[in-house]
Amino acid sequence: MHFELRMMNTIHIPSKTVPILAETDVLVIGSGPGGLAAAISAARAGVEVMLVERYGCFGGNLTQVGVEGIAWYRRDETVDVEGIGIEFETRAKAQNASYDEPQSTSQGINSELFKVLADNWVQEAGIRPLLHATVIDVLRDGNSIIGVVVNSKSGQHAILAKRVIDGTGDADLARMLGIPTYKTPKEHMMAVTVMFSASGVNKAKFLDYVRENPMSYMDWGKEWEIETTGKEDDLFSPYLDAPFEQAREAGLIPKSMKSIGGTWSGISDAGDATYLNMVHMSGYDGSDVWDLTRGEIEGRRQAMLAIRALQHFAPGFEEANLRNFGMTLGIRDTRKIDARYNLTEHDVCNQGRFEDAIGIFPEFIDGYGKLILPTTGRYFHVPYGCLVPQGIDNLLVAGRSIGGDKISHASVRNMMCCTVAGQGAGVAAAMSLKTDTTTTEVKISDVQNELKRQDVRIT
Repeated sequence: MHFELRMMNTIHIPSKTVPILAETDVLVIGSGPGGLAAAISAARAGVEVMLVERYGCFGGNLTQVGVEGIAWYRRDETVDVEGIGIEFETRAKAQNASYDEPQSTSQGINSELFKVLADNWVQEAGIRPLLHATVIDVLRDGNSIIGVVVNSKSGQHAILAKRVIDGTGDADLARMLGIPTYKTPKEHMMAVTVMFSASGVNKAKFLDYVRENPMSYMDWGKEWEIETTGKEDDLFSPYLDAPFEQAREAGLIPKSMKSIGGTWSGISDAGDATYLNMVHMSGYDGSDVWDLTRGEIEGRRQAMLAIRALQHFAPGFEEANLRNFGMTLGIRDTRKIDARYNLTEHDVCNQGRFEDAIGIFPEFIDGYGKLILPTTGRYFHVPYGCLVPQGIDNLLVAGRSIGGDKISHASVRNMMCCTVAGQGAGVAAAMSLKTDTTTTEVKISDVQNELKRQDVRIT
């Protein structure tokens, strides 16, 4: 192939013909909680589905990053989602792939075992899986998306589809199509995380230390400047602060490094401490490949410093060592679509109600210096309009890149809400096919009736 130099910083790559790898009714790109929920719910609605994932397992943030707390916000008073999101927990518990999450009434999900659970779930649903394939281009016909081009070890191929769901978390397909997306400025983006696990923990000794030194959400203010309603302040949080402060004083961690500190979660009887959420680095854009590279390297360096601090100053961790890192950096905040309707802070903080609701989510906000836990039964509707991008048809968005402002994003980015958006997107894609309408024109009553059939709470 010949390349033509156009400018000092660009080259022209001639167009080429690629073979068609597959055709399907609904194509879901990305298999995090949003994409996985979309694929399964579309299949349950009776259409052919293909699920494409760039890594070697399904589950996204849950498995690839290692964030096991899918519903750590849940309290006795919480009015929570109903539908496929709860099935993430019930299936995991039934297959001994979960544990009692320490700060809530939810199940922490074993990220390694969930990889196998997701494999089985996808195959049980009759979904055609494709791993190790990255989307590099989109295909459109007029105002409609009709498929994607993927790159893999097998080369470049096209996948054609009647409906496409962007579950990338970064609105990658929307960006490739050139339709409106937006990002919070990098200096204001939520921090990125390298999740890690440790082995060799003396569980009994560590839990005794926790009981003797209880922490609450008020203590989060020592690391992050947060605003609460006050009702959260005295609730128990599996937060660790003292070991890292002691390590800074001892010179094990640079005194200026405030990015180390955070929460623990599951600790097995065998001494494995998983989902250690203790590195939070600001100033990284997860849609910038240079920032991703820098974040992975720096995050692992800081995680090792965190383990060293725990060994010295967290009773029970004296003999602990690194078990594993997450497969990839944990990203909270990148692109969002400019949707038909963009959720607002007012919506998520004031029980927003919408005629086109595709599910509910509790009044839970975690991000941008704000923490609200759903302890009073309040909840808001997730509207179909926030899944519908402008300027293109037959594309829907699932997961954290749905339309909304900063504070609404601090709510809907959470994994359980991603399942709500995903199930809504999957059902809407299927119903638009079955009623011979586009995703823009599909009747919300048809979507809602199928969601109710799938046990989703709408109102």
